[in-house]
Amino acid sequence: MSERTSPVSHQEVLDRLSPHLDQELDPIASAEIAEHLRSCDGCSAEAARLQALRAALGAGLEFHEAPDALRRRIDGLLGEETQASITAVARPNRAWRFSWQPFFTWAGAAAMAALVWVVFARGPADAERTMAGEVVSSHVRSLMASHLTDVTSTDQHTVKPWFDGKLDFAPPVQDLAPQGFPLLGGRLDYIGGRSVAALVYGRRKHVINLFVWPGQGERAPHEITFQGYHALHGAKSGMEYWAVSDLQPTELRSFVEELGLAK
Repeated sequence: MSERTSPVSHQEVLDRLSPHLDQELDPIASAEIAEHLRSCDGCSAEAARLQALRAALGAGLEFHEAPDALRRRIDGLLGEETQASITAVARPNRAWRFSWQPFFTWAGAAAMAALVWVVFARGPADAERTMAGEVVSSHVRSLMASHLTDVTSTDQHTVKPWFDGKLDFAPPVQDLAPQGFPLLGGRLDYIGGRSVAALVYGRRKHVINLFVWPGQGERAPHEITFQGYHALHGAKSGMEYWAVSDLQPTELRSFVEELGLAK
């Protein structure tokens, strides 16, 4: 008996996993991904990771009705054609002639409305705290799942080249063993909808995860405490970074300063 191959590749599944879990795909694409997940331990584990993350983030979220002024503003941005498409989706279709185009138009409109609400009503501070929840969840998972590193080494010249070809950027890697923060290794992680570098450092019996990805501008580190963990978030030399640990804030800030990220 020949082995049945999945109609979609691993990368296609990973790229569309989030909309699949949100039930945003058409039935055919969703069925293909569901079939792949049943036969692929790696992709199903990633699906479980995303579901656990969503549950952790959703537990602390507050939901508010958009004010009437904001609703009117969004209606004005959508235009008559989009409004008609939304109405068509809401109206029962007696002949059962369904088109996905109005649905996607409606989904895009809903996404834009959500974005406007986040930017104008929730503000950047809430967005940063949501991101803090995501990086803290990744930090905790790395400790619980015994998957702290993909490459285990105290040599920065071993860790840095390991990321070549795995990311679209080169993360800065330093060894701070003389300063009391030895490099332990690194791994790939997924934060904020993109692949990032996670550089792992030690401090006595504590672990520090330093998440790094390309960013814009420079920002002094800002301290956030989330679920008992401390995080420092900033930007330096074209890279955005989050340092997360259960260390005391003073020691975590010392770590960031030794890396040259706080200057």
